[in-house]
Amino acid sequence: MTALPSPVLNALRDGVRARIPGAEAEFWLRAERRSTPLVEPDPEGDPAYRLVTFLWRDDPDRPASDVLLLVHTVTDRDRHSGDLTRHLMRRVDGTDVWALSHRLRADHRASYQFLPGHGTREELLRTDRVSWRAALDRALPDPLSGAAVLPAHGGREPASVLSLPDAPPQPYVDADGDGPPPPRGRTLEREVAGRRVTVHLPPGHGPSATPYTVAVLLDGEMWGPVLDVGGMLDRMHAQGALPPTVALLVDTMDRRMDDLSCNGAFVDWLADILLPWAEAEFGATARPERTLVAGQSAGGLTAAFAAHRRPDRFGLAVSQSGSFWWPENDPERGEEWLTRQYASGERRPVRLYLEVGLQEWMLLAENRRLRNVLRARGYDVVYREFNGGHDYACWRGGLADALSVLLGRAGD
Repeated sequence: MTALPSPVLNALRDGVRARIPGAEAEFWLRAERRSTPLVEPDPEGDPAYRLVTFLWRDDPDRPASDVLLLVHTVTDRDRHSGDLTRHLMRRVDGTDVWALSHRLRADHRASYQFLPGHGTREELLRTDRVSWRAALDRALPDPLSGAAVLPAHGGREPASVLSLPDAPPQPYVDADGDGPPPPRGRTLEREVAGRRVTVHLPPGHGPSATPYTVAVLLDGEMWGPVLDVGGMLDRMHAQGALPPTVALLVDTMDRRMDDLSCNGAFVDWLADILLPWAEAEFGATARPERTLVAGQSAGGLTAAFAAHRRPDRFGLAVSQSGSFWWPENDPERGEEWLTRQYASGERRPVRLYLEVGLQEWMLLAENRRLRNVLRARGYDVVYREFNGGHDYACWRGGLADALSVLLGRAGD
């Protein structure tokens, strides 16, 4: 390894070449103290960028033949093009240090993992769907990162999270170690007409003269037991960013292709079965202007569809990285079907919050087109773009922002 963009790595290389005792040990101690990845000034001198160097420490008892760095969306783009070669980390000669640097904008946020290889390079670089899913099953978090990990679903290892200095703040995502924790609400597991629903009730929930604001979150099995959105809601409530809210986390991951593809029957179930049940059981409001539905990816598509189909029940919709390209290869409906429905149909009395990542090359243009249609039709729409990808590391903070914007005003 000769040309190294990172000054810190150059110093390590020079120290090892000069046979300075303890050069590598000191390097790892500094990395642990500073937390990884290493974030250094941009080599080109642009203050809007940083040089980010990811580090993996080889296991001397089972050294890797190669190490693949998986940075959400950054790596995915090349996986879709069929060539992961540039994401192979390089070993610093004479050390156990594997390193790879990326020049990233200073507001970038992404989850990331490492995949040490112990077979052939060809096997490690396979990009077909089966091999990629197997790679994600084996990928590991960064043991030297000081940031809280992003929990995973389905038995996978958690991911580490990179948040560069100018990334949007996420004040409600993780518990603050300073001061007492906020009052905790109650989380209940229920089955409603054959569907699993996790209910999170705000602290002090009980009979109230004013019905509770309600938020329906799709992919509830991710937001509930994995990401603990209830804790985030409690922190928001304690800091005055959210009125007391009954959250209904609806499991959809096992039925995504059916539920989350502009499925009128599913949306009607939410509107006509789930919401009346929550009203009777937990005092949830029946007012559409205080009822929100939120989703990500296909869930984002469905949230916007729910507001279009049932504005009598869903007056607020949050779409994060919505799959508005849907459907592909369907001559009956045609691509970007929902966008055309908003363009041609009667304007609904709803408010929408759309956000999409600048790294989401497969979704960005479609989200911008829907934004343009909504604005042209006079909809009340908040639209934001974040420097990240199709990633719960980004969506967590974005969801909190959306809830605060829509329900904060709705609860006035």
